[in-house]
Amino acid sequence: MNEPSTAPAPQPAPELHGESFREVFRRHAAGVAIITATYEDVPFGFTATSVASLSAEPPRFSFNMARTSSSWPAVANTNFVGVHMLSTENEGIANRFARTKDRFTGDHWEPGPEGVPILKDVAGWLVGRISMRLSFENNAVVVAEVVAGNVGPDGAPLLYHGGSYGTPTATDYVI
Repeated sequence: MNEPSTAPAPQPAPELHGESFREVFRRHAAGVAIITATYEDVPFGFTATSVASLSAEPPRFSFNMARTSSSWPAVANTNFVGVHMLSTENEGIANRFARTKDRFTGDHWEPGPEGVPILKDVAGWLVGRISMRLSFENNAVVVAEVVAGNVGPDGAPLLYHGGSYGTPTATDYVI
């Protein structure tokens, strides 16, 4: 015979908007990358934490960005983009691409395959041919198929968590 359930009745879930939504994602550590592109012979770039590997065969990656970003016109109107994975050694470049207008002043980059700006001394980089742009409201998801890449020096990954940069240590891993 079935006994009546003694479990408490489910409570309605609170809605999460704006700052509360952002606060949830501040608790999620994400790898830091730089996205670059060239548009009308001008290099563009920005810091991103939304890079993902989509497939190994064929190699594809994706990233998200705001269509209100000053870099959106470059990404929206070019065929190729670069993604640069950063290590803790690259925190300065992450800050430069997140905060300043002079992102390409200096010798920390060079023109790469398909004219995409390539950053020097990063953990690795890929150049991809854009195959899809999915726009929704003020945001976009960009998908690219890899046409070139390089593995850089090994190092601890640069992470973004709780509004600041960091890196995991050996004691952060549980096996």
